[in-house]
Amino acid sequence: MSKLVVYFSYSGATKRKAEKLAKEVGADTFEIKPKVPYTVADVNWQDSSSRNVKEHEDPSCRPEIAEMPNLSGVEEIWIGYPIWWYTHPRIIETFFDQADLKGKTVHLFATSGVTGIEDSVSELKTAYPDVNIADGKRL
Repeated sequence: MSKLVVYFSYSGATKRKAEKLAKEVGADTFEIKPKVPYTVADVNWQDSSSRNVKEHEDPSCRPEIAEMPNLSGVEEIWIGYPIWWYTHPRIIETFFDQADLKGKTVHLFATSGVTGIEDSVSELKTAYPDVNIADGKRL
């Protein structure tokens, strides 16, 4: 059974957790990289004109991904991301929209100092009912 840990990491915290998880479960890793990388100014949640605020406020926003992984043969996938605005960044929805996740078991994980992953898991299960999202964990 082929396994893959896919992650989006701005600061490096999620990347470190993804790499550790991949070793534990015997999986390869793939980093979700935005076509237009985020800058420090882009993630300034205190600036209402910053990119991450604008993306959060627009539910239809789907930041472009530079490259998608080949998921053929992958049966189990872990998808990781930082918690932004109490949930997942919109680029995770881009991934869900573009990836063929049918027939795969999906586990979610998130990095956050305080906020849990529960709202994100609920939102993704509602938005993608045909995807088998098994669980979610804040690391």
